[in-house]
Amino acid sequence: MISIAMFNNKGGVGKTTLTCNLAAYCTVAMKKRVLVVDCDPQCNASQLIMGEEFATEFYWNSDYEQPITTIRDILRPIEDGDSDISKDIRPILSSKNRFNVDLIPGHPGFSIVEDRLGAAWHDLLGGDIGGIRKNNWNTEFCAHLSNSYDLVFFDLGPSLGSINRSVLIGCNHFVTPMGADIFSILGVKNIANWIGHWAGLYENSISLAEQRNPGRLDNYNINSSPSVLNGYLGYTMQQYITKSKQGVRRPTKAYEQIINSVPEIIDESMGRFFGATISLETAKLGDIPHLYSLIPLAQSVASPILDLKSSDGLVGAQYKQREDYEMIISGIAEKLFLNLGELA
Repeated sequence: MISIAMFNNKGGVGKTTLTCNLAAYCTVAMKKRVLVVDCDPQCNASQLIMGEEFATEFYWNSDYEQPITTIRDILRPIEDGDSDISKDIRPILSSKNRFNVDLIPGHPGFSIVEDRLGAAWHDLLGGDIGGIRKNNWNTEFCAHLSNSYDLVFFDLGPSLGSINRSVLIGCNHFVTPMGADIFSILGVKNIANWIGHWAGLYENSISLAEQRNPGRLDNYNINSSPSVLNGYLGYTMQQYITKSKQGVRRPTKAYEQIINSVPEIIDESMGRFFGATISLETAKLGDIPHLYSLIPLAQSVASPILDLKSSDGLVGAQYKQREDYEMIISGIAEKLFLNLGELA
C-alpha cells in the first residue's frame, strides 16, 4: 500500500480539489483501491466528496444513523491518554459517493488532539517509547490497512504543527500542490526546513530509545527514519488568471518571474527529499488551469470534475473544460506513478 500526503504550508492552492479528483481518477481509470483520509479540521475533503447536505447532517446531528469512523475517532485513545489508535475503522464506502473512493472523514474536533501530540513530541525527544508510539499513530494506521487499499491520500491542512508532523511520519510520500504566488513558494521552503529539522530530532530520539531499551521498539510499528525523507513525488502548479491585452490573454510580468523561479526553488528546498526515481524535471507533475465555474459546480453536486454531466448543470464551454481537465489529471497521475517507480 502506498501512502501519500498532499501538503502545502499555503492555503488556497487547489490542494483538496486535486487530492479528491486525483483519487477518483486512480480509482476509476486505474482500477486502484483508494482511501482518502481527511486530516484537516476544516473537513474540506469530506464536504467535497460527500456534499454539503451530508456534512450538515453528519456533523450537526449527533444521532447520525450510519456508523462511520472519523479521523478523530481513530485517535480518540491518544486523546484520552493512551499510546495506541482505535482499530475499529469503518470508512464511508465508495458506493456512497460519486468519487468512488472510501473516505475517513475529518472532524472539527480533530484539532483538540494537537496538544496531546505536541506533548507526545516532547516525550519522544527524551526517548520515551509512549511518545514515540503516539507520534507513529499513522504508521500503525497504515500498517493496519495495508491489505485493504492500493493507495491512501492524506489531505492535510496548511499548519506546520504536531498533527501534520505525525501524519508525515507515517507516510511513504508527499506532494506539494502550489499556486503561482510568492507565498505558495515560501510555503514549500517552510515545509523543507520544517521537515529537515524535526526529522533529525526524530532519528536521534529513536536511537536514544533503542540504547535505553534494546529491542523494545520491535514490538510496535515504528519508523526508525521517516520515509518522506526520500519520498518527495513532486509538485503541481495552479495557473494564474492571465489578463487580456488587445484580445490576447497574456501572463503578467510578475507571474512570469514567479513561475520561472519555481524549478530552482524546488531543487534548493525539496531536492534533498528526492527519491532514486525523481529528478528536477520529473518532479513537475503538471500545470492546473483555472477552471472558473467548473469547481463550484462540482462542489454543489459532490462530483469529481470528470463525472460532471448535463444533468448536473454542465453547459456550453464547460464540456471542453471538463475534457481538458481529463488530460491534465491523467497526465498528473501518470507522472505520479512513474515517480513511484510503478507503471500507471
